[in-house]
Amino acid sequence: MQPSTSSQGVPSWPSENSPVSYLSRKALPIKRNDAEPLTREDVQYDLLNSLFTDPRAVFTNPGSTKQEKVAFGDLYVSALYSSNRCSKVLKEKMHDTPAFSVEFAKIALLTNVGRINTTMAFFPEMKTALRTYHPVPSLQKTDGNAQDAPRIKNCLKAALLPTEVKSTPPSTPEEVLTKLRAGQRPPTSVVNLIFVLANHAAPLSQAHFDHGLNFLDLFLPNTLLATEDRAKVFLWLIYHYLENDTAPNPFDDQYSSKNVGKVPLIRKLTPTEYERENVDSPDEIEWGKKMSQQRNQFLQKLVVEAEKKTKPHAHYVTESGNNMPRSQRQLLDEPPDERSFLFYVPSQENAEPQRAMKNYIRPSPTEGERTMFEQAWHMAKTLDPLIDSDDEEVTDYNTRVDFGRYSLAPNLNPGLLSL
Repeated sequence: MQPSTSSQGVPSWPSENSPVSYLSRKALPIKRNDAEPLTREDVQYDLLNSLFTDPRAVFTNPGSTKQEKVAFGDLYVSALYSSNRCSKVLKEKMHDTPAFSVEFAKIALLTNVGRINTTMAFFPEMKTALRTYHPVPSLQKTDGNAQDAPRIKNCLKAALLPTEVKSTPPSTPEEVLTKLRAGQRPPTSVVNLIFVLANHAAPLSQAHFDHGLNFLDLFLPNTLLATEDRAKVFLWLIYHYLENDTAPNPFDDQYSSKNVGKVPLIRKLTPTEYERENVDSPDEIEWGKKMSQQRNQFLQKLVVEAEKKTKPHAHYVTESGNNMPRSQRQLLDEPPDERSFLFYVPSQENAEPQRAMKNYIRPSPTEGERTMFEQAWHMAKTLDPLIDSDDEEVTDYNTRVDFGRYSLAPNLNPGLLSL
C-alpha cells in the first residue's frame, strides 16, 4: 500500500489509528531491575554496529559548506556534537576519544527511538531513586561517562540544524518531505528525523512496509529478523527522507527498486541463526557482574550512612539540664574534662528517666516531739546560721521531722509523716 498524493504532490499519510500488527510502544522500552546489565540482545548490538560501521558516504553533512557526503555514523556523531545541550566536558571526551563518541552515539540512538527511556542511568554512583542503574558492557568499553538517559534526551532534543534553532523543526513526515522537495537538503537533522519516524511508526508502516512491520520493529529483539537487512531498511528510510525520495536509493534491493516507496525486504532467520547474533563475550559478562556488585555495595553504603544520620547518639548535659543556647549544647557533646562535672546520657532510644527515690523519715517511738515554739528555741541555740545546711549532720529527731516536712516532701500531707 502506498500513500495517496495530495494536490501539492506530498504523500497523504494514513491515520495514526490505523491497525498495525506490532508490539505496542509500551513494550518498546527496555525493562530491567536496578543494577541488572543490558546485554547485547537488549540493545541489539549487532544492528547498532552495522549502522555505525556502514562505509557508504551518501548523506549530506549539514556542517559542511561544500555539501560534503558522509556515512551515517559520522553524520549522527556530528549531530550530537553540535547539540547546544552537549556539555563542554562531553564534547572534549568525544573529540579526544573517537571510540567513546561512537559508544555514546549508539546509546543515544537507542534513546532516540525510545528503547532507552528516561528512567535509566549508566554510572553506578547514581543516588536518585527516580532512575535505575544499568551497566552496558558492550557499549562501555571506554572509560568515558555515559551520562544518564534524561541528559542524553536533552542533548538529542537540542540536536537541530542551525536554521531550526530559532524556529520549529518539522514534526511529521509530510513536513520533512515538503522541505526536501523545496530544495533544502538535509530538510532537518538526522536526530529529529528519527524522532519523527518513531512517533509516526503506524502510518509509515502502511506507506513503506509490508507484512505489518514498522520502523520500531527494527530495534526490537526476538523478532527473528536478520540484522543486516534491518540495518539496510533503517538506512534506506534515513536516505529517503534526508536526501531524495524519488531517485534510486543506494540501499535499494531488487524489491525496493521495482516497488517505489517500499523498503528492501527483510529476511527471516531460523532460531539457530538468530542465536548466533548478539552473543555476549565472557569478558562482557564478567564486567557486567562486577559493575552490578559495585552498584549493590554503593547502595548498602548509602543505607548505612542514612542510618547513622537518624540514630540517636550519646551526649552530655550539665546539672542544670539542657536549658542553654544551641552553640553551648554542641560544645557539651564533646567528652567531659576534669574542669566541670557533666552527666552522661546514654544513647538508648527507649530509656526512661529514673526517678530519685526519697526516703521519708519515720519518727522513733521512743522520742517525743517538741512544740513549734520549743523547736524554734532549740534550733536557735544549737544550729549555726553561717554554716551551709547541706554540711550539717542532722542528728536531732525533731530537726529531721521539720526538715522532712518542709524540704523533702513539701507537697506531702503532713499527716503521713507520723505513720
